[in-house]
Amino acid sequence: MPSSVLIAYGTANGSTARIAETIARVLREEGLSATAVPARCVPDVGAYDAVVVGGGLYAGRWHKDARRFVRRHAGGLAGRPLWLFSSGPLDTSASERNIPPVPGVRRVMVRFGAQEHITFGGCLEEGAQGFVARRIVSSGRGGDFRDFAEIEAWAGRIATRLAGEPKAG
Repeated sequence: MPSSVLIAYGTANGSTARIAETIARVLREEGLSATAVPARCVPDVGAYDAVVVGGGLYAGRWHKDARRFVRRHAGGLAGRPLWLFSSGPLDTSASERNIPPVPGVRRVMVRFGAQEHITFGGCLEEGAQGFVARRIVSSGRGGDFRDFAEIEAWAGRIATRLAGEPKAG
């Protein structure tokens, strides 16, 4: 059974970081060693038995740090159990239906045989950085659309799946 899980994430305003931290917490509660780390800060994936990569969605693309992480660690990701998540819709659509991965994330799924991808609602609130983000918030279209019960349930499914996997290596 894999025992060490990396949750690497790309975020602009911290919303995706909170999702990653929630996933790590649930995995730890299920008896796994799990660490949430900004994708740009991960030097190597070799110490981990499984990897979860998440990124905020911006203009139909995963956050640049998530994209760069996958490219930089392609060799280490091959053959490891891998899950992907996106965060971004600023409405309830992610809780109402399955939102397929954007094309770049779909390519990552195929290339590495990812176990699963899920899209969670996003969060954009007062104090967001970036011109576009501030405009969205000031127009009243921001808010917190993350469903933490859904995030926790997804993390629980990962833990269950990992309980049946042989240790990587």
